[in-house]
Amino acid sequence: MIREVFMPALSSTMTEGKIVSWVKAPGDKVEKGETVVIVESDKADMDVESFHEGILAAIVVEAGQTALVGEAIALLAETEAEIEAAKQQAAAKAGAVGGEPEPVAAPAATAVAEAPDTSTSQNGASGSNRSGRVIVSPRARKLAKELKVNLATLQGSGPHGRIIAQDVELAAGKTPTPSGPLVAPLPAPMPVPGPAASAPAPTPAAPVPVAVPLGQVVPFNTLQQAVVRNMNASLAVPTFHVGYTITTDALDALYKQIKSKGVTMTGLLAKAVAVTLQKHPLVNAGYTDQGVQYRSGINVAVAVAMEGGGLITPVLQNADQQDIYSLSRIWRDLVERSRTKQLKPEEYSTGTFTLSNLGMFGVDRFDAILPPGQGSILAIGASRPTVVATADGLMGVKRQMQVNITCDHRIIYGADAAAFLKDLADEIENNPQLLTL
Repeated sequence: MIREVFMPALSSTMTEGKIVSWVKAPGDKVEKGETVVIVESDKADMDVESFHEGILAAIVVEAGQTALVGEAIALLAETEAEIEAAKQQAAAKAGAVGGEPEPVAAPAATAVAEAPDTSTSQNGASGSNRSGRVIVSPRARKLAKELKVNLATLQGSGPHGRIIAQDVELAAGKTPTPSGPLVAPLPAPMPVPGPAASAPAPTPAAPVPVAVPLGQVVPFNTLQQAVVRNMNASLAVPTFHVGYTITTDALDALYKQIKSKGVTMTGLLAKAVAVTLQKHPLVNAGYTDQGVQYRSGINVAVAVAMEGGGLITPVLQNADQQDIYSLSRIWRDLVERSRTKQLKPEEYSTGTFTLSNLGMFGVDRFDAILPPGQGSILAIGASRPTVVATADGLMGVKRQMQVNITCDHRIIYGADAAAFLKDLADEIENNPQLLTL
């Protein structure tokens, strides 16, 4: 029997996928549960495993090409006698790729590929799963071939023991090449001005210049295409913006006290937002044709710029229920795994409220675009020393930041947004210590 290997749906929003690399070559024996191909979905690279055994007879969609979900990307033969027939069948299908998609029946028992079980070994363990299969990133696999490194001898340092490019380069005696997203973290707080002189805050490193092919059109990558679709969808939503000035002196002082314990400013602000959302469930809600969809949990997403274009929003699940130390550890793990595009779909697509920050670049204020399916997004500017009038009528210097919330006006009104920002300011200015509970 000749079975078709279909492009799997790796997320609920995925309509097409790009073949990153074929782990198996035509003629290779394929065991049940063995990785056949690595597919790039909207925002992640995922191993796709076979739940049938056989021989990979022919590849229909080559590495670097894109196929619609449900479209045949390869053919699996049960016996060697069927290989030639499978090659002829693949040649016919390959002619249709790039044209009008062939109608494909819903994959049932004949579907060969499925998304893998992502419960692999813990970080720092050997780069293999329970079946002993080595887990390797696409770039690391390519480098291993070029540098003639035996992957079976390596210890993976990536998420869940995955072997990444740096592991291969170290094994080959080369200096590891840094890679990953350009994360826009929340601005590092500066000490509250006082009589004692303090060291200046470090200046954020400038982005590394990237060679641009001037005069040429560079096609969007899969991640950029997903952003384009989302932004176009957002244009259909009537939105409004509300701004607020928040004094950060108390928050900065708290951060200075607990930073050494692994707490991040992103974690602190995400926690402050989550606690405030408990009092304002409407701001955490979403629009549906039937009415307001109130969320059962508070999942705070944080926008992260990716190297090479596009962005991703790792999600801090149930952020209001996590202590600040756990929240910061989770955030670091999410960012680390986003660098190798190893986030699970539910770790970047289940946000109920989003934070976007450009403060590290010195941006004072900006308006963020509402993500599809969410009711609100908060844009955070830089925290700066500002001369203000104090409660006793004197002049003083306080650190302040501008925040702007964008809301879906179909379900959230100006008074709702204003009340949320007022309570958020109260949490940050007057009760930051409560964020550590």
